[in-house]
Amino acid sequence: MIDEDKQEKITTKIWREVPEDDNPFAAAACYCAGFDVFGDVLRNASYIDYLYLLFKHEPPTAGASKLLEGLALALANPGLRDHSVRAAMCAAVGGSTRASALIASISVGAGNLGGGREVYTAVNCWQACGTDLAAWEAIIKSPPQEERVDVWMPMEHAPGFDPNGVSCPKPVRQTLAYLAEISDGNSLAWLMQHREKLEAFAKAPLAMSGVAAAAMNDLSLSAEESEILFMLLRLPGAAAHSIEQEKLGWRRYPFFGNGLKLMPYDQVSDED
Repeated sequence: MIDEDKQEKITTKIWREVPEDDNPFAAAACYCAGFDVFGDVLRNASYIDYLYLLFKHEPPTAGASKLLEGLALALANPGLRDHSVRAAMCAAVGGSTRASALIASISVGAGNLGGGREVYTAVNCWQACGTDLAAWEAIIKSPPQEERVDVWMPMEHAPGFDPNGVSCPKPVRQTLAYLAEISDGNSLAWLMQHREKLEAFAKAPLAMSGVAAAAMNDLSLSAEESEILFMLLRLPGAAAHSIEQEKLGWRRYPFFGNGLKLMPYDQVSDED
């Protein structure tokens, strides 16, 4: 007889499994936050709905589902110029495994320059400042510093803005306009209304990371949830480009053009 008090307890609000009668290690039913994944969710929910359920432990409203779907589409491929995508391409074209390409993308895209950590910091700014323009001016001009300086370098720019940018790119403005239009929250709408003032405070244009942070805040996601979800949503583009570049090879790597000249080592001079 099994003493129930001595059985191992699984502490998670996310997942519960009912074992098969003939195999305690195989699941007969799986429940995510109380919802039957394969008997109900699979037939009646979208991937975005399920993703929200995993993070928030409740089904999204129609508005939240549409907002998260729009954000996921906007983030799915950061493009060839993004350093997280380039990291995946470099790994693939160099002969690394496909898993290494994804890990490279996450590693490079995790930081505080357009990466997951910047989104984390920006969401914390939203939670601290809300829609108070004076509070935003103060926090932009004196960005918060990381407690874990042994892991993260200090922020050198206002989170959510591009320190290397000149003007706000059209895709960023288009994404902000669409997400503000469909969001049930007020962060995106307020950001759209005050974007130029905030850019003046930051002396830099709004970046996609800033739009993502506002959307995450409208979705009531925590800074931690926002950080990891931002990295996850950007992986499809990195994966697709890494596979393409693996097939194309390093000789057809983007942006080299005529700027890369290869020659035998013994012919290279100090001026080359």
